[in-house]
Amino acid sequence: MSIEFKISKKPVLYDKAMRFLEKRVKNVKNGGRELIWILEHPTTFTGGIRFNNDEILDKSILVKRTNRGGKITLHNPGQKIVYFVINLNKRKKNIRNLVRQIENIIIEFLKIYGITSSSDRKNIGIWVKDKKIAAIGIRVSRWIAYHGFSINIDNDLSQYKKIIPCGLDNKKITSIKNQGNNFNNIEKNLKKVILKNMSKI
Repeated sequence: MSIEFKISKKPVLYDKAMRFLEKRVKNVKNGGRELIWILEHPTTFTGGIRFNNDEILDKSILVKRTNRGGKITLHNPGQKIVYFVINLNKRKKNIRNLVRQIENIIIEFLKIYGITSSSDRKNIGIWVKDKKIAAIGIRVSRWIAYHGFSINIDNDLSQYKKIIPCGLDNKKITSIKNQGNNFNNIEKNLKKVILKNMSKI
């Protein structure tokens, strides 16, 4: 299946990325190419469909509402985001399988950096012991799945103190750097793991 793989070297504004994704969703619904896009955002707080205002601790911040699943989260430099637009009409029409494969991609990617991680059925995302290192938020429209996941690489985790991220205490957030691991060849290794696992979706 033909997939466009896009890697942005400079941070992309959240609103600009969302406009691009929404346009690609329409395109894929009409038979266009699927998309995988690795990027970073400038510091941005976003609230998913289960977000509520009690999760904002610093009332001076702006939270952008979005139509993905989940609650409030942070995107900032040093965090890698993988957005996708995937046509499940041409794959397995199984959202649970899609989430499971995303989890497997993240777990396999972190293993490259010597980090043992796992998923949690009650709290979506990927965890290193009791600390969250990756968040997942997706939306499905007419079996077109989009949005994606984020992995904390070497971002400033103190920014999480301004919110209750994904309903969690901010002390329960970690990154590859915080685990004391190197973070070389991030895009290259992410791309390799994603492409290896795409056939299972």
